[in-house]
Amino acid sequence: MKKGKYSGTFGSFIVFGFLMYIMLSPSEFVILSTNDMHASLENMSRLATAVKECRDTVFTIVVDAGDRWTGNAYVDLAEGRLPMIRLMNAVGYDVAALGNHDFDPGQKVLDEALDKADFEVVCANMTTTGELLDDVDACKRIETPAGVAVDFVGVVTSYANGHPDGNDVNFEGLKFEDPQLVAKRECEDSNADVKVLLSHMGDDRDFEMVAQYGGYDILIGGHTHKLLDTVVNGTVIGQTQRKLKYVGATKVKMRGSKIVNIEYENIPLKGYAPDAEIEAIVKDIEANPALKEVVGSMANATNHVGLCNLQTKIIKEAMGADIGIYHRGGVRIIEGLPQGDVTIKTLFDNEPFFSQVHTAEMTPAQLRKLIIEKYNDTVNAKESHCVDLYATTPYRIIVDENDMAYDVEFPRLKEGVKYRVAVADYVARNYAHFECENEVRQPVLVYDLDVAYFKQNSPVKVSNESLQRVVVRKK
Repeated sequence: MKKGKYSGTFGSFIVFGFLMYIMLSPSEFVILSTNDMHASLENMSRLATAVKECRDTVFTIVVDAGDRWTGNAYVDLAEGRLPMIRLMNAVGYDVAALGNHDFDPGQKVLDEALDKADFEVVCANMTTTGELLDDVDACKRIETPAGVAVDFVGVVTSYANGHPDGNDVNFEGLKFEDPQLVAKRECEDSNADVKVLLSHMGDDRDFEMVAQYGGYDILIGGHTHKLLDTVVNGTVIGQTQRKLKYVGATKVKMRGSKIVNIEYENIPLKGYAPDAEIEAIVKDIEANPALKEVVGSMANATNHVGLCNLQTKIIKEAMGADIGIYHRGGVRIIEGLPQGDVTIKTLFDNEPFFSQVHTAEMTPAQLRKLIIEKYNDTVNAKESHCVDLYATTPYRIIVDENDMAYDVEFPRLKEGVKYRVAVADYVARNYAHFECENEVRQPVLVYDLDVAYFKQNSPVKVSNESLQRVVVRKK
């Protein structure tokens, strides 16, 4: 047999040395991340530029931590909500987690949209008993050119009702395990060189989990719309706020299969020039003149509180109720509105959930229980320890020195009297302590009520002062 150039003991030593050099040679890769885009199109072309520039320099993986739509009429009213999938495909996403709002249009729409995605979607804590969403995997492995194995595990938040935020009907036939427990299990089962969690369970639960369990090298978070760049118990944690203001950049340095260093940074997208190809797609998506119809105007600029006040007033008057109640999270334009014209798109962006109104009879005692329990909510932290329920009637939440609510004072209501209340769909269907009599889900969309109100009452003037207060008082 003819021997090769490097044969025998010396040849074996050379081969071994070469393999060791390969195994121990330095390499780098970058993870670019987004979360809670909520159908924002404004900076998508800038994101595309950032991705192209990064990929021209280093091996790059592009990921998203959930909530791709619900927040822009150009996407949410389009067939199948496909504009976001179209754009994410064009930008070049590799893997994405599921967020609670990704279920908003229903499982069928979501399932069909994911079939058209060029990227993998992962959600480890969701299982289905039906045929929809059965292609969603727990984890996606991506291997770098240097042979580094990177595992991406996805989880979405789940509460006491057994599913993420949203209407019960959107989650029928699906089971959601505790995301923290599942994330730990998937991490322990992984033999990857780098372990990444794409988490849509909120920074509070992210911090809680990694403080107790440091198995993940990187956690890309979402759901709570925070701007995060930190390290907890050895896990690098990043979150890019919401609506594509930033892109997260995680730079990972390796020596062979061992991590040398991980650096995370939130980079403002406004610093990038728009990509012409993606800009053309966005303009095509926004070519819908019906959504630009002016339906009214604002007499004064308003903040988020002012929009909450307005929403309670609109549903109260439309339903002929004594009290209107709306939850803070249901009013989506948190930056408020400027003075001037209001379009169809603006009103849909502010209420993109196709919500209906419930009317019911409630006493001050029932209202008090609802408000106290929500303020002290130990499960959904982003809705607790703040004024979550805005109302047309003023009230004061009385809290102790530990910020725990124990009473609510209603200066304009009489105890024992039943008041006709118009309340947000989400509150009536999902708040555990919503107790009432003669509840009726009205066959009208909140969005339609808003359009009618602006057409009839413009210019609309609102107060930006809250009728609700939190008062600290020793118990």
